[in-house]
This record gives sequence, C-alpha cells and structure tokens, in this order.
Amino acid sequence: MKLTLGFSPCPNDTFIFDALIHHKIDTEGLDFEVCFDDVETLNQKALKGELDITKLSFHAFAYVANQYALLDAGSALGFGVGPLLISKNHFDGENDSRLLTPSSKLRVGIPGKYTTANFLLGIAYPQLQNKQEMVFSDIESALLEDRIDLGLIIHENRFTYQDKGLTKIVDLGNYWEKLTGCAIPLGGIVINKNLDRDIQLKVNRLVRQSVEFAFAHPKSGLAFIRQHAQAMDEAVMYKHIELYVNKYSINLGEEGRKAVDTLFTLAQERNIIPAIQEQLYI
Repeated sequence: MKLTLGFSPCPNDTFIFDALIHHKIDTEGLDFEVCFDDVETLNQKALKGELDITKLSFHAFAYVANQYALLDAGSALGFGVGPLLISKNHFDGENDSRLLTPSSKLRVGIPGKYTTANFLLGIAYPQLQNKQEMVFSDIESALLEDRIDLGLIIHENRFTYQDKGLTKIVDLGNYWEKLTGCAIPLGGIVINKNLDRDIQLKVNRLVRQSVEFAFAHPKSGLAFIRQHAQAMDEAVMYKHIELYVNKYSINLGEEGRKAVDTLFTLAQERNIIPAIQEQLYI
C-alpha cells in the first residue's frame, strides 16, 4: 500500500524520515510517495486534505483536527527552540511603545499565516497586525533591505541572523515557557482519519521506529539530510537536529500532550483559533 507523505527538507524532518522512506526499517508492506515542501505549503495542503500523512504546524492543526489525527511520534516540541522576533534596529521587547501600541504600523515578515511562529506572535504581540507572509528563508534579506521592520524567524535562521548584523528582540519560545512552563509545540505529524485505524496505528509505529533508528545511527542519513539542507554546514545541520528532535519526537507522552492542549486552550481563549471539538490524538 502506498501513502502520500509530506515533510519539509529541513534537517530535523529528513533525519526523522530517512529510515522510513529508505526502508532501513521494516515498513510492514507500506510505501511512501514523498512530497518535500516548506512548512507553510504543507499547512496549506493539509487544509485542502491533499496528503495521507503530513508534517504541519500546530497552528494549522487547529483548523484540520476534523480530518487529521496527531501521531504520538514525529513531533517537534522542546525548550529553547522557539521562533525569534528579530530586527535590523534595536527594540526593547518588553517596553518599546513601537511594539506595544494597538495601532502599530510596524511591518512584520512572518513565515506563514498558519505557522506556530505566527501563532505565538499573536499570543505575545496581538497588536502587531501589519504582517507580510514570505518564505522563511527570505526574511533575513527582507530585513536587511528594509522591506520589513521586524522578522519572525524559524529553523536554521536561528543560527545565522547574528552573522548578518541582525538583532534579537524577543525569543518567543522563552516567552511561552515562562507563561506556561511547558515545552513549546512547533510541529507535528498527522494522518488522515479516513484511513483504516490499523493503518493509522501502523504508521505511528513506523514513524517511531524511524526516529529511534535515526538516534541509534545518527550519521546513517547524512547524505540524504545534506542533499536537502541548502548547502548548510554539517555542524549547523546537527545543531538543528539536536534542537528539534528529542524525546517528544519518539513519543509525545503526557508532557507533550499537555503542551499541545495548553497551546490550543490559550489560543481559543484569545480567539486566535476556533473552538476545537474533535479528538486530537491518534
């Protein structure tokens, strides 16, 4: 049986899925047709129900919980891994009136409407509404060219922005951790609820085995990871992986589910997402 599978070309995702799609583990009769896209494109495909299994932002998951269930395996949660709000200019993240005024006209580059990064920005700075959606890798150059005033960065840009003379305003991951005490839920792996329950459980089991294989053989997928990592330095690739692939990627567990539930509860209370009635988890 062949299933469509979407994930990003970022090192954390290619690290997780290498063993699965290259049959380094027993896939129990399943094959996967892989679609590589940036996270916001994957979010949009999930909103249209295009893929059987896909990585997506937890923000987007709030809008497709009627159609997709969250796997216990494959998620990106953690401490110290949140998106950063950066600028070419200095801002006081806690007290700067330019950030805090309800009528702020600051132009903010975001990596997509349905990204968890934008989700957190809405919780921390609801007054920043002048947003421009762009591919995450273009945000730094947009700041340097003064096309935007603020940039919301994710992924490997966490490691490169300072080299370009850009300045951190606030770490939204730290903001979240202080607010809730929970790990920050960034992205998860979901599966279409129309698939047979046995298939859903099998996919969950296989993704977990793929993550476990990657941890046991961290260099096994190096060529595959490098192929999709946009000429990223190997040390940066593995820093990226260490940040986003951890115990929650093997199994959400009680702590991981609490973090996801807290995120959705806060967002619903602040009218950032609609009320969710559906069962979230596989």
